Amino acid sequence: MKLGIAVFGCAALLGSTAQAHHSFAMFDNQKDVTIEGTVKNFQWTNPHTWIQLMVKDANGTEAEWSIEGQSPNGLVRQGWQKLSLKPGDRAVVVIHPLKDGSNGGSVVRVTVNGTLVGRPGGPGGPPPAP
Repeated sequence: MKLGIAVFGCAALLGSTAQAHHSFAMFDNQKDVTIEGTVKNFQWTNPHTWIQLMVKDANGTEAEWSIEGQSPNGLVRQGWQKLSLKPGDRAVVVIHPLKDGSNGGSVVRVTVNGTLVGRPGGPGGPPPAP
């Protein structure tokens, strides 16, 4: 009986962990796109952070972009903080765009108000020097 309860408990924990993560297959990891706009908000949440960025197109029409980042834990290790991005900040964000062409992507590098967020080689920072 105790063994059955232990097995059930482990299965429940593993199942919930697996559901919390997803594939990044929807992003075109072979392409970098640079977008610039105003931070609407920065969601410091698990399992992934999100940047909501208001971006103007060539005609001046503003659209909201949803940009997915790493977990807060991973970003902290690379020099990010919960307040690295604040509403109203001007941001230049390099992303791997969504394959379907909609307004979104995954973070490659972020510059806020002219300052690079993160450290070289980490998310948000440039690649390390060769």
